[in-house]
Amino acid sequence: MMCSRINFVLKHFYKRPTWNCRLCSTIPQTTDERDPAPFFFDRHVQELLTTLTRVNYEKVFAIRRDGTPLEVPQYSFMTDEELQKARAQIGAKAKRRIQMPPVVKIKSDEVEVLVKEPELQGCEQHNLVFTDISFGKNNRSRLIVIREPNGTLRQATCNERHRMNQIYFPINGREIHTPQMFFHPYLSDLLDRGEFEFILDRACVQFEPDDPEYHRVTKEVYSYVYKLNKLDALRSTRHFGPLVFQLAWENNIDKLLLELIDTENIEEAGALVRLYHALHPDVKSAQETIHEDMELIKVYAELDSPERYAISNAIQRYNKMQKEKKKMEKGIMKAHGLIDDEDV
Repeated sequence: MMCSRINFVLKHFYKRPTWNCRLCSTIPQTTDERDPAPFFFDRHVQELLTTLTRVNYEKVFAIRRDGTPLEVPQYSFMTDEELQKARAQIGAKAKRRIQMPPVVKIKSDEVEVLVKEPELQGCEQHNLVFTDISFGKNNRSRLIVIREPNGTLRQATCNERHRMNQIYFPINGREIHTPQMFFHPYLSDLLDRGEFEFILDRACVQFEPDDPEYHRVTKEVYSYVYKLNKLDALRSTRHFGPLVFQLAWENNIDKLLLELIDTENIEEAGALVRLYHALHPDVKSAQETIHEDMELIKVYAELDSPERYAISNAIQRYNKMQKEKKKMEKGIMKAHGLIDDEDV
């Protein structure tokens, strides 16, 4: 009898909806209570994130299937000066397109009680919402208060503030209630289909950067991308910088570092280690003053990396590959008579 009851309880428990959610634990949760905003907006950090984003014009200016009418391409003859000017304009336009969404601390949802007036209890059966709709007020600082049926007057919660702002001052593309696409099983389906950029773009429209729901959705996408090694899907987009920042913030850069070494992007690998040092200046490898990228990676692997052996092996493979390339180049030059046997 006892076994049958236990089986019944377990069966009922595992049917609960929470067990249908995808558990993404690739990016570990930390207890770091620091505000990431001052680090993220630091000029040096922004330069490192831009380097790691690896701007690819073909991807940045790729056609988006969002219903926008396509422009007819135009061709023109240019002088060298005009060509340099056009390239500078394209570079500036690409930089604007990969402008990264800010990474800030989650806003506290603690409600401030302004006054308790129990003599008003029972006058109303529902909450009364008072919103300051004066011209020129900012949506983040706009006064929104709630009078509860028990007479308590308090500040609005994040969700209540979001709904009131969207009612009086609607933002194009943003909905009053959170769309179902941000919940499972719809979110799982979008992730499995590889719609990472679409999810993140839509999250930027629907939520504020300090909204708990924005953090939940973005972290789940980042975890899925990192776990399945689909980094190229977000590389050269505005979301790759926040992804890398999140990895460095949570001490989880080794997998990306290995990928950069194996693909021979040593400059980006060095930038990743420097980003890690900028966010964690107290680690052992950050105390060394090193300018050469490969040496910086070696010091990080020896002093701070939990994957030091894998990184060391990757560095050995890289060095071996570079020697083979140099040997092949000299062989080609010798075959064409550009160098003598003594130079080989």
